[in-house]
Amino acid sequence: MQRIYSSSLQKINQISQKCWKSTSTRVELTQVRYPKLKRGNYSVISDKHISTFEKIIPGRVLTSATDDLESFNTDWLRTARGNSSVVLKPKSTEEVSEILKFCNQERLAVCPQGGNTGLVAGSVPVFDEVILNLSLMRKIESIDTASGVIVCEAGCILEELDNVLREKDLMMPLDLGAKGSCQIGGNVSTNAGGLRLLRYGSMHANTLGLIAVKADGTVVDALNCLKKDNTGYALHHLFVGSEGTLGVVTKVAIQCPRVPQAVSLMFLGLSDFASVMETTQRAKGFLGEILSSCELMDLECADAVVQNMKLKLPLERMPFYMLLETSGSNAAHDEEKLNAFLEAVMNQGLVMDGTVITEPSRLKAVWHLRECIAEALLRDGYVYKYDVTLPAQKFYDLVPFFNDKLKEAGALRCCAFGHLGDGNVHFNVTSTEFSYKLLGLIEPSIYEWTSKHRGSISAEHGIGLKKRDFLKFSKTAEAIEMMRDIKQVMDPNGILNPYKVLPAI
Repeated sequence: MQRIYSSSLQKINQISQKCWKSTSTRVELTQVRYPKLKRGNYSVISDKHISTFEKIIPGRVLTSATDDLESFNTDWLRTARGNSSVVLKPKSTEEVSEILKFCNQERLAVCPQGGNTGLVAGSVPVFDEVILNLSLMRKIESIDTASGVIVCEAGCILEELDNVLREKDLMMPLDLGAKGSCQIGGNVSTNAGGLRLLRYGSMHANTLGLIAVKADGTVVDALNCLKKDNTGYALHHLFVGSEGTLGVVTKVAIQCPRVPQAVSLMFLGLSDFASVMETTQRAKGFLGEILSSCELMDLECADAVVQNMKLKLPLERMPFYMLLETSGSNAAHDEEKLNAFLEAVMNQGLVMDGTVITEPSRLKAVWHLRECIAEALLRDGYVYKYDVTLPAQKFYDLVPFFNDKLKEAGALRCCAFGHLGDGNVHFNVTSTEFSYKLLGLIEPSIYEWTSKHRGSISAEHGIGLKKRDFLKFSKTAEAIEMMRDIKQVMDPNGILNPYKVLPAI
């Protein structure tokens, strides 16, 4: 079965590459936008350092003296920009080890970087950290079709892995809008979620083992490929979700499910969020084991897609839209269940209109509507993006809570989309350009509100730089102190991705 999901990030990245050169002057340096940030006591890059790097990875050292480093210094959203003068591109775990060993000895701060599609400024430098870019580590070491395990290097692109696996009737458990650019090492390091988490789980659930390099160059080989291994501490879990602050992931073993024989999609229009919640609960019960995705986008998000991307919705304008995907083994059975479900929820007045889609090209087109929301909002000008988990009944309440005061302060849109199946809402505010006034109205209020309603300030994007000082809203003081203890043991000189994850002291 051929891949039926769309990939919009390749186009987005092409646009972003052009924008980096044309708009980089409008992207403030992170140290300017966040003036309270203070550079740590790290060494400054010298000619001696560059010379040593050239000996370790000859011909793969980029410097500001000879290369354009803007795209490596600037995040995908163009909300953060570092000032690094050197990018290193290793091809092996051994080279990563040599680089880190040297940086640790010289007290050079390092920013590990994958596809740079993160949304919390975690994969770009804050000041002048050495950028360790893993994009050349693209080898697939093995695919065990019997156990469904792939072992590959950290720089492998998610979509490319999925394409290779599908030739063997397997697929990646993870599906993201950024799949055409994001790298599996970054997915593991941020514990990425995505569209299929409802069915297949997070990267914590699917990462069987990995190899990572500590700050001093020590290689930690925890590359287990077994589903069950109960021998002491699960060391690989230390690195999953650590965002490059404890070590650099260089190789991973991922559990991969079989490709479903039948994939169908339902696109629904609803009048209010109460109907959305009731429909979600009924879908979980009625569709049960074949339900693989349950997504929401509101009218503001849909309008952004229509206006900025020139795409057409399959239904008329309605306050809310839902996408329900099923993955099963019997196409006729699944389509029958979907049609019966659609008839039931429409007869009960929960759904205003809907359509069942089974034809691959139409599936791809409808998923594209959902996957390109991020790009559509970015075309408004500037995007304030927030990724939180909330209890089901509070899933959409952030929008009415913020909408009026943000619109009065100049916001163009105040909207939400996300994963209904796991409570992960992506709250977005757009404006023509960055505004400190808008930022001040959103933060820290959004995190206080989320904490008050027993949610998490980060569902799947991680903490990075942008959320580190708000970690207290989701972690106790004792938990944060324990995180500091682990960081001290793993990276006593603090060279790995400084200024990220852990709050400033």
